[in-house]
Amino acid sequence: MTEPSIGNLRPYTWDSEQSVAYEAAIEAIGAVVGAYSAMLAAEAESHPASQDEIAEYRRLRTACQEERKALRAEDTENVARVRCTYAARLRELSETGA
Repeated sequence: MTEPSIGNLRPYTWDSEQSVAYEAAIEAIGAVVGAYSAMLAAEAESHPASQDEIAEYRRLRTACQEERKALRAEDTENVARVRCTYAARLRELSETGA
């Protein structure tokens, strides 16, 4: 009988600060993904012929989703970078009307 995949995971203990920072980073990425999704919907409704912008929004949204998948709570430097970067990106997108 083979052991489940979870048996291959190294134990790791998060402290409260790490777990909160990680969750905030995940939420920040999710907010940006949502903004790009809203921009895609708006672009598709108002300018159906604008395939270049639609493709770019999809590319950006996919890049965000890939970064979210790769993010690890124990990588505190990267978690902090993601929180800062995505908060700024969301502000920019909000200012442009996303």
